[in-house]
Amino acid sequence: MKKIASFNVNHLDLLPGIYVSRIDTLQEYTLTTYDLRMKAPNIEPVMNTAEIHAIEHIGATFLRNHSVFADEVIYFGPMGCRTGFYLILKGGRTSQEIAPLVTELFEFASKFEGEIPGASARDCGNYLDLNLPMAKFEAKKYLENTLYNLNDKNLNYPD
Repeated sequence: MKKIASFNVNHLDLLPGIYVSRIDTLQEYTLTTYDLRMKAPNIEPVMNTAEIHAIEHIGATFLRNHSVFADEVIYFGPMGCRTGFYLILKGGRTSQEIAPLVTELFEFASKFEGEIPGASARDCGNYLDLNLPMAKFEAKKYLENTLYNLNDKNLNYPD
């Protein structure tokens, strides 16, 4: 079988950042998948499912209610390797062009207070596996260590 695009990325040299993972065309729409990489793969410990799950709930709710991008959001969810998230948006924006949105998202998550959206048995299939304090910690770490200091190495996949 042919390797999928994400398995062709050199994970040995991949830094936390924002990357264009793939661009697809569906009828007249361009869909761009962004790799929101929060951890250096195979170097840093991965996130636990509870904080990933909390960021997913907070992030998806934030994005689907965003004043500018709500209608552009197709998907926001975790990577199976637990080193970050995928964000799929309509359009063909670069990593640098969506950096303000991603920064806004993680600023929101890092300061989130109250009940996590969808944190009930009625609304979620695993509502007990959510950790808001760790989600806020990971969001703040991504902001301070990566998003506030983006450069070409954090915006373009390594060769």
